[in-house]
Amino acid sequence: MKFDPEEIKEAAKRDFDAAWQEGKKYVSGRGINEQYPRISLRYGKPHPVFETVQRLREAYMRLGFEECMNPIIVEDRDIHRQFGYEALAVLDRCFYIGGLPRPNVGISDERITEIKSILGNLDDESVEKIRQILHSYKKGEIEGDDLVPEISSELEVSDARVALMIDRVFPEFKSLVPVCSQNTLRSHMTSGWFISLGEMCDYSTVPLKLFSVDRCFRREQAEDATRLMAYYSASCVIMDENVSIEDGKAVAAGLLSQFGFSNFIFRPDDKRSKYYVPDTQTEVFAYHPELVGSKTKYRDGWVEVATFGIYSPLALAQYNIPYPVMNLGMGVERLAMILHDSTDVRALTYPQFQYRTDRVMSDSEIAGMIYADEVPATETGNEIQKAIVVACEKYGNTQSPCEFVAWDGQLFDRNIRVKVVEPEENTKLCGPAAMNEIVCYRNDILGLPRTSRWDEVFKNGVSTGIRYIDAFAARCAKEIEEAVRNGTGSETRVRIIKVPSEINIRIDPIAQRYITGLKKKIDTRGPVFTTVRMEII
Repeated sequence: MKFDPEEIKEAAKRDFDAAWQEGKKYVSGRGINEQYPRISLRYGKPHPVFETVQRLREAYMRLGFEECMNPIIVEDRDIHRQFGYEALAVLDRCFYIGGLPRPNVGISDERITEIKSILGNLDDESVEKIRQILHSYKKGEIEGDDLVPEISSELEVSDARVALMIDRVFPEFKSLVPVCSQNTLRSHMTSGWFISLGEMCDYSTVPLKLFSVDRCFRREQAEDATRLMAYYSASCVIMDENVSIEDGKAVAAGLLSQFGFSNFIFRPDDKRSKYYVPDTQTEVFAYHPELVGSKTKYRDGWVEVATFGIYSPLALAQYNIPYPVMNLGMGVERLAMILHDSTDVRALTYPQFQYRTDRVMSDSEIAGMIYADEVPATETGNEIQKAIVVACEKYGNTQSPCEFVAWDGQLFDRNIRVKVVEPEENTKLCGPAAMNEIVCYRNDILGLPRTSRWDEVFKNGVSTGIRYIDAFAARCAKEIEEAVRNGTGSETRVRIIKVPSEINIRIDPIAQRYITGLKKKIDTRGPVFTTVRMEII
């Protein structure tokens, strides 16, 4: 069994490109972008775990495996059949499934009085209907979420009043305690494989090659950077008369080579699970060149990726399975962590929660989260904004007192004149920081002039392309629009700025929290000293 990883990758890329082009044609052909401008043809971003799940599914199918769904709910007696005397240790890590019992509630004369006070003056027939419905609920003929609607429908009263009646009259419902069953949530995929293969071996021909990538649940004492209580397992089986650990090695190499791994090493696993034949349980170590020098613990490029073995004939006999079975499995989240250079499985799986110990934002990402807060709403407003910038660029170093007309024209059917002014003496039209530019450098946000002193920052950082004067002019244009609507003039001034908002710069809270969390700095201080005045003429 030999695989060409590059050939497999190229085939996968061709299939994806073809599907993407077809998808674009489908969307654009119906004019969705014209009807719904918020919908974009830009390809969305998958979740790293689900992306890895999909890649594993495709990888297994390329190797000729058929996808299978194994039972998620497993009786604890199956664990005993598979593990024998070790079953209790395994069950200690399983979640048992419980449920609320159905209470047997009676309706006394006192309760009838309470019911009538809430639902109205019911007759004896209506009370009997309530009694019958509660009895049917106890017998399981009516589901819990149908109890209130059923009473409401029979008595023709609102759901809210019925719910209030049950809450006040029948405290038995509030005192219910869950009762545990003998069912568990699957803690590992093997529990499902025994059940599935036991059913299939009577009507399926061998060799039988199956895989499943699905949820498993393990009752950990606590979740941490390497363990979750709910995780994905990528597991496969080969059932055949002549299956051996050599098949496990071939499947491991063929599967993992599609993810860039190579140079496989197979070592005996010290865990020695009860359901494997002794000395067949094997750990798979593989080399990945992109791991070399990474921030993970696999800096040498070698990582344990999977485990396989041959199921014990004793365990198989419990399910009347007459053929040897090779099983290989791996944790999807662990593989995703390797592929995405992550050190915390919680942050990788649940990025919406505060586990982001390995979250790294580039300067480009931060720069994309910085923008002018207040902006003009009209095309004319945009023209005014640009005209203010041009006037400041052209006359900014002019000695004051001085004023320059930046824009003359009509806005909202009113003739207006916009000037950049500096009435004070012995200064300039614009302050020395007016042309400073917002740049992200090593996760700092800085407002700096483009001078030789800061060549290193602008060369190796990421500029937002926003200067102080650009953001200030946007605010001026916005205020001019509002003033003209109200029929008044306006004057917008900026002096020495200390924080970004004073110059109309907004930083997305996500970027702000990230920067402050790293104790990096946001420094936009500087003397801008610019005034823009608008008058209606």
